[in-house]
Amino acid sequence: MRWFVRGDIDGFFGLALDNLVQLLVLTSLCLGVLGFPPALVFGRVLPGAAVSLLIGNLFYAWQAQQLARREQRTDVCALPYGINTVSLFAYVFLVMLPAKLAAQAAGDPDPARTAWHAGLVACFGAGVIELLGSLVAERIRKSTPRAALLSTLAGIAMTFIALGFLLRTYAHPIIGLGTLAIILLVYFGRVRFRGGLPGGLVAVVLGSVFAWLTGLAPSGTPGSASLHLPVPVLGELLAALHGSYWLTYFSVILPMGLFNVIGSLQNIESAQAAGDSYSTRSSLAMNGIGCIGAALFGSCFPTTLYIGHPGWKAMGARAGYSILNGVCMSLICFTGTLSLIAWAVPIDAGMAIVLWIGIVIAAQAFQAVPRSHAPAVVMGLLPGLAGWSAFMAKAGLHAAGAGTPGGTPFSVDLIQTFGHSEIWIDGALRLEQGFILSAMILSAMTVAVIERQFLRAALWCVAAAALSVLGLLHSYRWTPADTVLLLAPAWPWAIAYLVMAGCFALARWVTVPVEYTQEQERH
Repeated sequence: MRWFVRGDIDGFFGLALDNLVQLLVLTSLCLGVLGFPPALVFGRVLPGAAVSLLIGNLFYAWQAQQLARREQRTDVCALPYGINTVSLFAYVFLVMLPAKLAAQAAGDPDPARTAWHAGLVACFGAGVIELLGSLVAERIRKSTPRAALLSTLAGIAMTFIALGFLLRTYAHPIIGLGTLAIILLVYFGRVRFRGGLPGGLVAVVLGSVFAWLTGLAPSGTPGSASLHLPVPVLGELLAALHGSYWLTYFSVILPMGLFNVIGSLQNIESAQAAGDSYSTRSSLAMNGIGCIGAALFGSCFPTTLYIGHPGWKAMGARAGYSILNGVCMSLICFTGTLSLIAWAVPIDAGMAIVLWIGIVIAAQAFQAVPRSHAPAVVMGLLPGLAGWSAFMAKAGLHAAGAGTPGGTPFSVDLIQTFGHSEIWIDGALRLEQGFILSAMILSAMTVAVIERQFLRAALWCVAAAALSVLGLLHSYRWTPADTVLLLAPAWPWAIAYLVMAGCFALARWVTVPVEYTQEQERH
C-alpha cells in the first residue's frame, strides 16, 4: 500500500477540519474563560497539543501500513485521531475553571497558573487510565455485542455531529447546501470530478468562495505568525502532581478516563466492521502515550481515537491522511498561524464533509450487525439522543439568560418548570450522565434478549446497577450554570436495573418460546 493516495487528500480535509475546530475552541476557552495569558496558550498549550497530535497520527499511519503488509491489502485506512472534544469541555469547566475560581478566592496572585496545573494533572491522569485500560480492553470488546458498540457511536454521530452540522447547514444554506451537493455527488453518487480533483478539496474551496461572497468570511482581523517550538514542562507537571489536584478533581478525571477507554473500544470495533482489524492494546496504549506526551509538553487536553473511520475509508483515505493531519496541525501550532487560517477559511466551508461522516457512522451501525439485532441498535441510539436533547435544553436556557452572570441560576425548580409542558427533563439529565455506558448496556441487553440469552441480559442489568451505585450512571448535581456528574449512588436507578435483572433471570422458568412465521412477522 502506498503511503499517499488521492483519497488521502479528501480524508485530510475532513480530519484536519475537525482538529482545527478543536484547536480554535480550546484557544478561545483558554484565553476567554480561563484567562490564560497568550504566552501560555501559544507558547505551551498549543505546542504541547501539537506534540500529541504528531506522535499519534504518525503512529496510526505506521500501524495502517503494518496491517496492509501483514494482510497483503491496499485498502487499509488509518484510525483517525485528534483532541478529545468531550474532555476538552469537561476539563475546562469542571477542572480548570473551578481551580481558577478557588485560587482567586484564596488570594492566589496567579490563578491562571493554578488552573493550568490542574489541567496538566487531568490530562496526565487520562493518559494513565488509557494505558491501564489497554491491558483489559480487548476482553471487554470481545464480550460486548457489535450492535452495542456501534449503536453508541451512531447515537453520537447522529446528534452531536450530523444534527449539529445539519442545523448549521440550514442556518447558512448557500454554503451548507452548496457544499453538501458536492459531497453527496462524490461519495453517495460515486462519481469523480474531471481532472481528478478530490471532492473534499472542491467542497472546501467552493465553501470558502461562498463564505467570502456572502460576507461570512473573513471574520475579525488576521493574526500574525510567530514561532513557538515545544518545550518540556516536567518541573511544572511534577509540581502539579505533588499538589492536591488528584484528590480534588478525581470525580472528573476517573469517569472521563473510563469514558475515553470505552469510546476508543467502540471506534476500534467500528474500524473492524469496516474491514480493518487493529490491535486493541496497542491502539489504546498509543492513546495513553499521546495524552501523557501532551501533559509533558504543557497541554491540558487529552487526545483520542476519533469516530469516523468508515467515513474516511469510504473517501479513499489510507495512511497518508493521518500523516498530513499530524504534520499540518503541528505546523499550525508551532507557527502561530491558527488565527490566520480561521480568518480565511471558516468552519462552514468544510461542514458538509463532517455531516457526511456522521451519516456514514450511523448507517454502519445497521449495516454491520445481523438484521435481527436492528432493534438493539435503535435502543443504543436513544441515550445519545437524550444526551443531546439535554445539551440543547441547557444551551437554550443559557441563551435566555439562565445560568449566566446576573441571570437565574440553574436549580431543581427547572424540573417542575419543564414538567408543566410535559417535558421530562430529569430523565434527559439522568441519561446524559454516562450516556455512552447506558447506550452500550441497553443495546447489549437487548441483543441478549433477542438471542434468548436471558441470563446474559440479567448480567448486563447487574452491571448497570453497579455503575449506578458508583455514580457513573444517572447521578448528577446542580451547579449555577450546568448539571455535572456526581459520584454518589443513584439508588432508584440501581434498584430498577436489579428489578430488570430479576425479570430476565426468571424468564427461563416463567415463559415459553414463541416462533412466528414470516407472514406473522410482516404483520
